[in-house]
Amino acid sequence: MNRKYTTVITLAVAALAAGNALAADQAVGKTRAQVQAELLEAQRTGDIVDGWTGQKLNELNPSAYPAKPVVQGRTRAEVEKELFEARRTGDIVDAETGKKLNELYPNRYPAKAAAPSRSRAEVEKELFEARRTGDIVDGWTGKKLNELQPNRYPVKG
Repeated sequence: MNRKYTTVITLAVAALAAGNALAADQAVGKTRAQVQAELLEAQRTGDIVDGWTGQKLNELNPSAYPAKPVVQGRTRAEVEKELFEARRTGDIVDAETGKKLNELYPNRYPAKAAAPSRSRAEVEKELFEARRTGDIVDGWTGKKLNELQPNRYPVKG
């Protein structure tokens, strides 16, 4: 019987510790006042999920909460201008192939202007500086080398 209690208590403590660690990770950088302000705003606007239905309160009873501001869309003239430009440059997707028309028929559309390129010396200089400061991403972790080994590289200032 004593072994069961020990196991249950150990699991309970582990679960609490894991829960606290997760909560701490999510709340990093926020003060108590900021969290309270967010809660008050969510209560005011109804952006709190109802436990029974899984919907937000402002979706269940929209008349009880202020209306969300409407985002202004583009005008008809702007959309027509964009469509005209897409037709002219071939930036319309072909329904059968899924490719853009300027990729399928490059001779029918004007060539896209190439971005100005850098010289070999400029690229080598940039690479040297990235190696010196550790601004190169590690392939295994996805982090920069100066984040993995901060003492090895100079501090940016």
